[in-house]
Amino acid sequence: MELKGLSVEAFINETGSSSPAPGGGSIAALNAASAAALVEMVASLTIGKEKYAAVEADMKAVQAKASELKTKFVNFIDEDSNAFNKIMAAFKLPKGTDEEKAVRSEAIQTATKEAALVPFHVGEAANELFALAEEVITKGNQNAVTDGAVAAMNARVAVKGAFLNVKINLGSIKDEAFVAELNAKMEAIESEVNAKETTLLSKVVL
Repeated sequence: MELKGLSVEAFINETGSSSPAPGGGSIAALNAASAAALVEMVASLTIGKEKYAAVEADMKAVQAKASELKTKFVNFIDEDSNAFNKIMAAFKLPKGTDEEKAVRSEAIQTATKEAALVPFHVGEAANELFALAEEVITKGNQNAVTDGAVAAMNARVAVKGAFLNVKINLGSIKDEAFVAELNAKMEAIESEVNAKETTLLSKVVL
């Protein structure tokens, strides 16, 4: 089942079902997609307005980048669930002989790495949304400034939620170098996201 093709209601109901996927990783990707869409919307509402003619080129660049990221995040919704399903499939492999056990163990490790990398890329890309949100909040159509603020809030949730899903998978990965590298990259990003959100919200004058 392709999650991104479901209606909003069907997706939410599937999330609330007893099926383990979609779970937090897919929801983090959805939050990121929503943030990108809001940034794109504010940029679109700015382009073509005489009042904002001086920033039209900037808004067109923001609009294009936000649209690109939006598509990426929507695809990540299914990639995250598919990665989880690959782990489940690996666990179901036969383990009657030593050779089968070795094959199964390697398959589990490979699938778990993939399941860690998908949400990592979600969080990494979601971090790019703060700069775009700042553009629309400070330069864009001020009638939609709160939409830019919600984009920033969703971006923070996307980063935090995606990285939680990375961390739970890292606990099962034996490749210490792989684990250390992802942890270091996440720490660097996470150390900034709360401050980025706070700074952007402070720019919203109502």
